[in-house]
Amino acid sequence: MKFLVGTSGWSYSHWKGVFYPQDLPQSKWFGCYSKKFGTVEVNATFYRTFKDETYRKWYEHAPESFRYVLKAPRLITHNKYLVDVDESIKRFCESASLLREKFGMFLLQLAPGTPYDPDRLKTALEAFENPRKVAVEFRHKRWLTDETKQLLRELGAIFCVVDAPKTELLDWVTSDAAYIRLHGREHWYSYDYSTRELQEIADLAKRMAESGANQVYVFFNNDLDGYAPKNALELMGMLGE
Repeated sequence: MKFLVGTSGWSYSHWKGVFYPQDLPQSKWFGCYSKKFGTVEVNATFYRTFKDETYRKWYEHAPESFRYVLKAPRLITHNKYLVDVDESIKRFCESASLLREKFGMFLLQLAPGTPYDPDRLKTALEAFENPRKVAVEFRHKRWLTDETKQLLRELGAIFCVVDAPKTELLDWVTSDAAYIRLHGREHWYSYDYSTRELQEIADLAKRMAESGANQVYVFFNNDLDGYAPKNALELMGMLGE
């Protein structure tokens, strides 16, 4: 698939009766999710460490073509601000390898307070087995420079396009994959994208594909009120997926 559309997580109790059938047991939620979407962004790996058996279970329960994106632990990005994190990154990569061919990529979300230091980012990206499998989300505009763009291109790392209040959509393509992360426009997480806004995002995804991205990942992180799966399904229709 050229476009892989999904949501940031799948286990939300407030999706019951909105996205998941009211009488569907939670143990079957992922099965329901994976029938509609071909990818998911696992936010939970940011907050806690999972045992190997959990990764193996994720692998076994997903369809053959399904792809997981794993968010890097906050220890790496928000506690240590990318400093002295080589061992933590190595352990995270070892866990991700248990997903085998169903592993899509990592999401490295820089904390807003991360100092502008391209060398620090370069060192962290090079600690991953393959920087081309890392999408970087910047949470402060200080990072949105030509120097940053060039660094990502040199390593083949992926620029994460962020759609959120007070941000501007950038169409940077720095690798052979692209990444769009949608948090909401007027409100974080509780925003329902209009059809016009979704068409704008679809057009952006198509432009990124035309600019050299073989695959474009798009994730909706507006989980409140079940907006994320609703918007994701509508976008998929626009993209012909």
